[in-house]
Amino acid sequence: MQATYLILLPVYMSEQMAVKVAASTPPRKCQSATGAGDPEDRRLLKGSAKRSTRVWGLATVSVSLQSQCFSSFVLLVFVMFVVTIVSFTTRSGAAAKMPTLHPPLTTDFTVMTSTSNSGATKQVTAPPPPTASAVDGAGRGVEECDMSSGQWVYDEEGYPLYEESACRFMSENLACGKYGRTDLRYQHWRWQPNGCDLPRFDAARLLENLRGKRLAFVGDSLNRNQWLSMVCLIDTATPGLHKTLNSSAALFSFNIHEYNASVDFYWSPLLVQSNSDNPVHHRVADRTVRANSIVEHARRWTDADVLVFNSYLWWRHPSIKVLWGSFETATAAEHEYSVSKAVDGLRAFELSLATWAEWLEFHVHRARTSVFFMSMSPTHLPSDGDNHGCYNETEPIAAADEGGGDHGLNPAFGRAVEEQVQRLGARGVAVRVVNVTGMSERRRDAHPSVHRRQWDPLTEAQRRDPSSYADCIHWCLPGVPDVWNQLLYAHIVS
Repeated sequence: MQATYLILLPVYMSEQMAVKVAASTPPRKCQSATGAGDPEDRRLLKGSAKRSTRVWGLATVSVSLQSQCFSSFVLLVFVMFVVTIVSFTTRSGAAAKMPTLHPPLTTDFTVMTSTSNSGATKQVTAPPPPTASAVDGAGRGVEECDMSSGQWVYDEEGYPLYEESACRFMSENLACGKYGRTDLRYQHWRWQPNGCDLPRFDAARLLENLRGKRLAFVGDSLNRNQWLSMVCLIDTATPGLHKTLNSSAALFSFNIHEYNASVDFYWSPLLVQSNSDNPVHHRVADRTVRANSIVEHARRWTDADVLVFNSYLWWRHPSIKVLWGSFETATAAEHEYSVSKAVDGLRAFELSLATWAEWLEFHVHRARTSVFFMSMSPTHLPSDGDNHGCYNETEPIAAADEGGGDHGLNPAFGRAVEEQVQRLGARGVAVRVVNVTGMSERRRDAHPSVHRRQWDPLTEAQRRDPSSYADCIHWCLPGVPDVWNQLLYAHIVS
């Protein structure tokens, strides 16, 4: 009784040996026969003299169970088994020692930081941009990682991300160091989420994502605060690029010409049309909104590829007038189409937010445009239940002191935004709410306080009590808004 076996064997040979693979002709008397090998295999075998190379050859083995070759065949099978085990072990060990390969980085990351007020700079090479998994939260997706939950960690070496004096477009309302603040610890705190890492801001990588595109911040002075932070983050990290800042009425446009990209801010504190839409003369006590009219504003940002909205503080009034009709005819009391009514601030916000959501549903390019809504920015005014305020504060609020005061926050406004975002999602329009409220609530130390340019002369009472005119609403730069932009950056590049 005879059986024929086709066996794949590792064959070690020198360059003097020829590889012959068996064809259909069976071997004789227990000797394996080989045929001619592939020309490409022979070419690969050429190398240095007497260099051993392992190749895989096909050996056809015929066995007669009644012949004396049977014992040789058993021995051959045993040898094959041992060789297979050794080969598998060797491969496993090699795989275990193989280093993890990361995708190549698409950009270099070099930051120019100012070392003195004279403008002298030194080049500091920062850590490379994180890999895709790190950008998404150290192996977890941005949507899977709650980046709003975490703690502030003091980081003297890694922060701030830029120097105040190095930003050519810095606002004098936010340049706290320039206006007398000497304790700069507020600049060195970084946000550490629980369970993941917040990626370090990489201006070059962001600009690659924004090439040929427009990023537009739309909202009030806190959104302008964040926009200016983004401008400083980009400007200080890309000193060799040609950039310009232009303004026209309520629109401010920061252009990065090599990338054909712009980062804009549009002043629209109540989102819909209002009597507070002038970017300079807007402190109107008798606040009035056209809750069903957004077109006059939307035409200025309808072509943006990334939209970042905010609106909250301007609604903190016991009542706001809602106007049906136009501002041009509102003064004519007899005009039958001009009707206004004072309603609760929250209700006016809900009506206006519904108009905003309706505009997005019918006008936003769903496949091209990314839409974000920044959550409420807290305040640390004594009138908001904060007994300390922000004057002379130099440290974040300790965990033991959390919960003191409402910090100007009304959760009902946040719920109103969430409801509209959910409705939009059901209609196929994705809007991400970037939650910055909790992390910012702890940063009583990071407001300008009295360290800003005073546009109006101080009164004698203010001079006697500096805390009475402290700005505990906006944020020093560099500072907290830079972290807001790190969150936004993580979403944009992921």
